[in-house]
Amino acid sequence: MAMNDTDESYLLPCGRDVEAVWDRLDEIDAHELECPHCLGARESLRALRAATEEMANDTEQPSHALFGRIMSAVRADMGRGAMLALSDDDTGPVQVSERAIAAVLRFAADSVIGVRARHCEVVARLDVVFVSMRIAVEYGKFNVGVVDVVRDRVTAAASARVGVRVNRLDITVEDLYDL
Repeated sequence: MAMNDTDESYLLPCGRDVEAVWDRLDEIDAHELECPHCLGARESLRALRAATEEMANDTEQPSHALFGRIMSAVRADMGRGAMLALSDDDTGPVQVSERAIAAVLRFAADSVIGVRARHCEVVARLDVVFVSMRIAVEYGKFNVGVVDVVRDRVTAAASARVGVRVNRLDITVEDLYDL
């Protein structure tokens, strides 16, 4: 049985389709005995099959923190974005990723009472930092002053906690929420 029913295939560097390796996981031919690409794929696919079988046979309820741990792993794997050089002193260069900057800025926005940061995108090129942030505000607390406080906290955090100056900060209030 194939892993998926898409028209897309994934060829190993040797030219063998991963689907073919999966379909023959319990068998091995002469090519697969000698090919390091097929051997590596077989090992990974066997581990995947074992983990899947273990999860399918597990009757325990997952912990409440499982979703958060999975999402943390997914976020970490998505890439860190471009790197911005902060300094290059006697101890060596220091760089920070756009994603790390975004995390600090979201935390700063979340520190404003009645505000939840939804999304923060940071684009850092040379010494120029642009930020686009989307927030939700608690129903009954929305006013222009709240956005000004968010703007002040985010720009202060960028300077004090990361060491960068935000050249442009676009804030969009995209939702209201009720407690």
